[in-house]
Amino acid sequence: MSFILATALLHIFNNLAMPISWNSPVSYSLFSGAQDAMTQWWYGHNAVGFFLTAAFLGMMYYFVPKQAGRPVYSYRLSIIHFWALSFMYMWVGTHHLHWTAIPDWTSTLAATFSIMLLMPSWGGMINGIMTLSGAWDKLRTDPIMMFMITALSFYGMSTFEGPMMSLKSVNALSHYTDWTVGHVHSGALGWVAMITFASFYHMIPRLWNTTLYSMQLVYTHFFLATIGTILYITALWVSGIGQGLMLRAFDEYGNLAYTFVETVAFMHGPLVARAVGGLFFLSGMLLMAYNIYMTVSRARQESSVPATAAAKA
Repeated sequence: MSFILATALLHIFNNLAMPISWNSPVSYSLFSGAQDAMTQWWYGHNAVGFFLTAAFLGMMYYFVPKQAGRPVYSYRLSIIHFWALSFMYMWVGTHHLHWTAIPDWTSTLAATFSIMLLMPSWGGMINGIMTLSGAWDKLRTDPIMMFMITALSFYGMSTFEGPMMSLKSVNALSHYTDWTVGHVHSGALGWVAMITFASFYHMIPRLWNTTLYSMQLVYTHFFLATIGTILYITALWVSGIGQGLMLRAFDEYGNLAYTFVETVAFMHGPLVARAVGGLFFLSGMLLMAYNIYMTVSRARQESSVPATAAAKA
């Protein structure tokens, strides 16, 4: 209910607009200037929080215990984790607007709540990892568990990186660079995508009452996805941090040492590496699509054989 309510609030308030006349199809945002920027980032960051975090944590809390054959480590921690996320996420969006025209206290408040957000985020990661207590041996033989533990690791990493980047001193370097994009993709590819892959691999065979077509393809997909994600985000870190340092560099006369075009030229190499990482990740997804297609096809063939035999009898 909290998830549905928060999502509705985000869409409704972010899209409030006033028509220029009673019969005009043209409308303008109800907010303007700094207020509009704050509303947009209130929406933008909470879109990450409630579209790409809460729902996938629900998947983690269901599928990790199922795959591990272990109960959730702490139900109490899961409840505290959920409500703390729901409350704190609402306040942090303005950390994307440090050093702009918004009031300084608003960005300070956002940075404060961003630091506090580390606690419930890591509470969820720890809860997921501790659920594996007594089942660590499965990591040697079960690639689905490998997806899950890697997803939790990326979740912990990206939810540490986010509060760190909300600090004004770090943000002065990171904002308007590819470092922010790398941070988002460590969550989107490493956490959201990998827990989704694991959930599909767990769920599809049970829905069709069969086994996966090829566990070797799952292993291959895992390594392609992991290598691809690491290449992707590392390239963006190099691109973003280098870009930020160049934009802040001055010569002995106090002038900017690099032009904007020079920073773009520097980004070429890292962005090529990012493209390679993306190709690795995409290749893994294509393997997964083939594996699931073959799994479902085989299950349908198996189910049609007894029916055909029964009809002949």
